[in-house]
Amino acid sequence: MDMNTTERSILDTLESPADIQKLSLDELNVLCHEVRELIIETVSRRGGHLASSLGAVELTVAMLKVFAPPQDRVVFDVGHQAYAYKILTDRRDRFHTLRTRGGVASFPKRSESPYDFFDVGHAGNAISVAAGLAQARCLAVDEHKVIAVVGDGSLTCGVSYEGLNQAGAAKKDLIIILNDNEMSISPNVGAMAAYLNRIMTGQVVTRFRDEVKSILSTFPGSMGRSMYGLAKQFEDALKGFLTPGRLFEELGFKYVGPIDGHRIKHLVDTFQNIKRFREPVLLHAVTCKGKGYCLAEENPSRFHGVGPFSVQTGESQEGEGPPTYTAVFGKTLLKIAAEDPRVVAVTAAMEHGTGLAEFGQRFPKRFFDVGIAEQHGVIFAAGLAREGYRPVVAIYSTFIQRGYDHLIHDVAMQNFPVVFAMDRAGIVGEDGPTHHGVFDLAFVRHIPHMTVMAPSDEDELADMVFTALSLGGPCAIRYPRSHGQGAPVKEKPQLLPVGRGRVLAEGRHLAIIAIGSMVYPAVEAARLLAQEGTSACVIDARFVKPLDRDLIVEKAELTGRVLTVEEGNMMGGFGSAVLELLSEEQSHHVRTARMGIPDQFVEHGTRAELLEELGLTPQGIAKRAREFILDEPTSNLRAFPLGQRR
Repeated sequence: MDMNTTERSILDTLESPADIQKLSLDELNVLCHEVRELIIETVSRRGGHLASSLGAVELTVAMLKVFAPPQDRVVFDVGHQAYAYKILTDRRDRFHTLRTRGGVASFPKRSESPYDFFDVGHAGNAISVAAGLAQARCLAVDEHKVIAVVGDGSLTCGVSYEGLNQAGAAKKDLIIILNDNEMSISPNVGAMAAYLNRIMTGQVVTRFRDEVKSILSTFPGSMGRSMYGLAKQFEDALKGFLTPGRLFEELGFKYVGPIDGHRIKHLVDTFQNIKRFREPVLLHAVTCKGKGYCLAEENPSRFHGVGPFSVQTGESQEGEGPPTYTAVFGKTLLKIAAEDPRVVAVTAAMEHGTGLAEFGQRFPKRFFDVGIAEQHGVIFAAGLAREGYRPVVAIYSTFIQRGYDHLIHDVAMQNFPVVFAMDRAGIVGEDGPTHHGVFDLAFVRHIPHMTVMAPSDEDELADMVFTALSLGGPCAIRYPRSHGQGAPVKEKPQLLPVGRGRVLAEGRHLAIIAIGSMVYPAVEAARLLAQEGTSACVIDARFVKPLDRDLIVEKAELTGRVLTVEEGNMMGGFGSAVLELLSEEQSHHVRTARMGIPDQFVEHGTRAELLEELGLTPQGIAKRAREFILDEPTSNLRAFPLGQRR
C-alpha cells in the first residue's frame, strides 16, 4: 500500500485546507487516493475506525474544496468518519500518532484543533448542534455557513428527528450532509434505513437506467448523447420522486439528491450550488463504507473499529490470549437461551461488538437490533419483560447513559426483570473520554430494585449472567473491554448467592475491598505487601448492590482499615457505597480510603497506560496501601488527577 513520491506530492504540498480550493478536479481525485492510503496505513498500525472514514473521503475533500472551515462551522455526527478531515485540517504530520497517548484523538476534539468545532463521540447530536450554531449566527448577524455531516446510521436516533423538526421549522441557513452508507456499525435497521436501501437498489431505478443506456447506445453520435442527457434528467426526477425527499421537504428542508458520494465533480458542483441557498438544505449522498480497501468493502462491520492488522490479509496483529469478557458473555447467553425460550437479546447496532452475532444467527426470532436508539431499546425490553420474556439488553457502558431515564421510569419503577449487560465498562482505551465507561456504577446503583454485579474473571461473569436471569427484578452486570484472566469457565454456570462476596486472601493490617476488574490486581498487591511484612485481606465484593454487609463489616472491624478499589468514577461509585454502609453500621473507628477514577474526564491512551497513571495496578494499589497504613496525608479521601500521583 506504499505510495511513491509523485503520488504523495499533492498531499505533502498542502499547507492548509485553503490550498485544496486551488486544486483541479484531477488533482482532487489524486488527493482522495493519497488520503485513503494514509488512513489505511495508519489504522493498520494504530487501530481505529477504518471503514467509515474510508467511505467519507470524497465527501470531505469536496466539502473543503467549496467551504472554508473554521470560519464555516463543520460538525460531525459520529466522529468515525472524520479521519480524512483531520488529515486535511492541520494534522497530517501528526496523524501517525492517532489514538496514542497525547496524540491525535479518534474523534473530533476542540482542544486538538480549531477546525474541530464541537467534541463528538456518540451519534445523534450533530443536527441539534448545527441548529444551535445557525441560530447563534443569526443572533450575531454573521454570514458563515453551518454544515452537519450526518452518517453511520445516525438517522436511527430519535434525537436526530427532534433536531430535524426544530431546524426545519426555524428556516435558518443550514446544510445537512446525509452520508448514506447503508450501515451504522452493524447494518442499519428500521423503516427509514429500509426505505433508503430499497429505493437505491430497487428494480425500477436500476432497470430504467440499464435499459435506457442500452437503447440509446444504438443512436449515432451526438443524437445519442443528447437523448441520454434528457433521459438522465428524467431519471434524476424519478429518483427524486421515489426517495425520501418528500419526508425532508415536509420537515422544512430543501432536499437534494441522492447523489454519488464518490464522484468528486458531482459533489463539488452540488456543494457550490447549495452554498448559495439561504434555507435549510439536506444533501443525500450515497457512499460505500470501506471504499478503496476491498476487504473493508466486503466486510464493513469487521473493519468498523479494528486493532492493528495486516493490510494485505486483513488479519489482526494483536496477540492471542484468553477469551474476552464479551466472548464469554455471548457464549454463556447462548447456553442459557438454548434451555430457556423466554430469553431474548436486545442490542443497539452492536451485535458484533457485544458478542451477540452468534445469538442472532441461532435465535433470529429472539434477537432484536434496534439501531442506534438506546432509549428505545430499554423501553422495548421493558415491553418484552411485561409479557413474561427475559430480555438481556447488551449495550456498551458509555451508551447505556443515553437510556438512563428509561432505566428508572420504564424498567426499575415497575420492577421488570430486564438484564443490562454493560460491556466496555471502565477504561476503554484509545477511543478516549466519550467512550470510557466510568459512570455506570454511580448512576445505576442508586436506582431502586436494581441489582448490580461486576465479575473478577470469566467464570464469575458466566455465573453472574445465569444469576441475573434468575432474579425477579432488574439487574446490571458490568465488565471491561479486555481479555479475561484465563480462568476456566464451568460447563454449566451456577447461581451466586445474591449480595455475597468472597475472601481471596486473609490479613489483619488492612482490608482491600475490590470490585470487578480490580480484584486480581488487588490480590497481586496483597502479595507484594506480604513480601514487606504487611498482611492484607482481599475481598471480591462481586455485588455493588446489595453489598455483603456482614462480610465487609467483619473485615473492617478486624483490620480497622478499609481500602476500596474500583475501575469507575469514585463520586457515588462502589467506594461510596462501602462508606455509606460503614456509616450506617456506626463503624466510625474504621479508617477508609478509596481508589478509582477521580472527578475528571480521562483522555485517550492504551488501557494499560491509563490504568497505570490512575494507580489502578498491583503496584499502584500496594503503594496506596503503604501510604494508608503509614498514615501519610494520602490516606484521606483525596483523589489525584492523572499525571500528579505521588
